[in-house]
Amino acid sequence: MTEMTQTEEQKALNIDWENLGFSYIKTDYRFISYWKDGKWDDGELTTDNKVHISEGSPVLHYGQACFEGMKAYRTKDGSINLFRPDENAKRMIQSCRRLLMPEFPVEKFVEAAKAVVKANEKWVPPYNTGSTLYLRPYLIGVGDNIGVSPATEYIFSIFAMPVGPYFKGGLTPTNFIVSDYDRAAPHGTGAAKVGGNYASSLLPGKEAHDRHFSDCIYLDPATHTKIEEVGSANFFGITKDNRFVTPKSPSILPSITKYSLLYLAEHHLGMQVEEGDVYIDKLDEFSEAGACGTAAVISPIGGIQYGDKFHVFYSETEVGPVTRKLYEELTGIQFGDKEAPEGWIVKVD
Repeated sequence: MTEMTQTEEQKALNIDWENLGFSYIKTDYRFISYWKDGKWDDGELTTDNKVHISEGSPVLHYGQACFEGMKAYRTKDGSINLFRPDENAKRMIQSCRRLLMPEFPVEKFVEAAKAVVKANEKWVPPYNTGSTLYLRPYLIGVGDNIGVSPATEYIFSIFAMPVGPYFKGGLTPTNFIVSDYDRAAPHGTGAAKVGGNYASSLLPGKEAHDRHFSDCIYLDPATHTKIEEVGSANFFGITKDNRFVTPKSPSILPSITKYSLLYLAEHHLGMQVEEGDVYIDKLDEFSEAGACGTAAVISPIGGIQYGDKFHVFYSETEVGPVTRKLYEELTGIQFGDKEAPEGWIVKVD
C-alpha cells in the first residue's frame, strides 16, 4: 500500500481510520495456547473471540491474570512493524513469576504476535492515519479450582484491533489530578502488569473524569510525597536545565515506552537522563511533563491539580518543544520513517 491508500479488503471494512477511538473491535483471528500437564501446546489461530473456562478458574476468584499491550504499525511502503515485542514478552514473564504462573517463551510470544498481525493484516490501519493495530496478549489461570492456590491449567492468548489515540486529541496537553487513592501497595504488584492493579484504578479514574480531568496521578504508597504513575501510564518531566527525569520505584510498572524515551532523550537528543524521585511539591523544577505508554504513546500534561493548587507546565494548549521532539522521534521509528536502534523493530513478513 502507498501513503493514505487502502486495499479493497480495507475499504470493505468501512472504517474511518483517521477518527478511530480506543475501543474493542472484533477482528478475524486471535492466537490461543493452553498449558496443561506442565507444558504449553503449540497454540493455534482461531476465529472464536469467546474464552471458554471453568467456573472455578482462579482468574475469576483470585485475580491470577496478567496482560500486555503492544502495537503494529503500517509503514510508508506498506510493510508492518512491531515495536520491541521481545520486551513485552520479557515483561510478561516477570508478571508471571510474581503470580506463580508458567512463563510463555519469548520466541513463541513474538512469533504468535506476528501470526496474529499477519492473519489480521487488513485491519492494520493505513500509513499516516494516526491509527495502529493494538495487540492485547494475556495469560490467565483456569481449570477446576476453589482453594487459594495457583491454577492447574493456563491460557495464553493474543487478540488485536485497530485503535486511534488513547486520550482524545492525540498530542494535545490535558490536565490531571492527584488522587488520594494508592495504585499499588509497597512491595505489592505495582511492577507487574496484573489485572488487579487496573481494577483498583477504576474508581479514582472515574472521580478524575467526573471533575473533567483526563485521569489521576498516583503518589508513592509509602509516603505520598512522590509521583509514581499517571493513570495507566508512566510519568516523565523535562527540567528547566533540560534533563529528562522519570520516577523510579519498585511499585512502578517498567514501561517499554518510557525506557525507549530514556534512550532516545540521551542518545538522539543529547539530554542528561535520570530515574529518581519526583516530589509532588517540587513541580516548579519542570518546564514540560507528560504521560507515556504503549496506548498513550506520549500525552503532554498541561497541568496538575494537587489539593487546592493547580500547577501548569509548558502550556495548557501547546505542546512543549522537547516533548514534541521525543514524540516525533519515537513515532518516526515505530512507523519506519526514522532509523531504529538495533533490535527495536521486528518486521511482520
